[in-house]
Amino acid sequence: MRRLCVPALVLVAALPSLASAAEVALVPSRAHDVWRIDFAKLAQAQDSDTTNQAASQDGAPAHAVAVTYSPAYETRRKIHKYASFATLPLFATELWLGQSLYNDPTQAGNKKALHATVGAGIIGLFGVNTVTGVWNMWEARGEPKGRTLHLIHGLLMLAADAGFVDTWATAPHTRGQAGLTFAANEQTHRNVALTSMGLATASYVIMLFHNR
Repeated sequence: MRRLCVPALVLVAALPSLASAAEVALVPSRAHDVWRIDFAKLAQAQDSDTTNQAASQDGAPAHAVAVTYSPAYETRRKIHKYASFATLPLFATELWLGQSLYNDPTQAGNKKALHATVGAGIIGLFGVNTVTGVWNMWEARGEPKGRTLHLIHGLLMLAADAGFVDTWATAPHTRGQAGLTFAANEQTHRNVALTSMGLATASYVIMLFHNR
């Protein structure tokens, strides 16, 4: 009888544990599916790792690589800047001389030679500024700051360069031409000169007001 009671007591004591195990077995498992991949969370984690890595590299936040200029760049920039100060005075002088010749060609005197000398000075000035400006634009091609402004300035100046060459080519060089031909050349020369000066002045003022 004692032998039967001992196993019975052990069985009774184990019943609660067996019941709990059975209950767990009967309830559907809500454990995470190991075969399921959450692509959204994976992408977020990768973006976070990339940002942290870029920010922590060399102990400083990531930034654009600075453009390094040569000493010659600074020399050309100064030549370009200080030579450009002569632009408006030369334009004003040439306009006054040209208008005087246009209004009364018979009273040219020394004005014609002076007009040609100032015109040659303008062409020389723009030749220097074109070389220094284009050269520096090429060296600074990797600099995004102010790129659009410098491009507009450069294109206007190149258009003015072409206009000044055409102004020289259309100049009425001698009064011995037929009246209509001389007058037509004179008018064309004047119009091309004014247009070229307008383009160059606009380009100059753009850079002047932007402290460039």
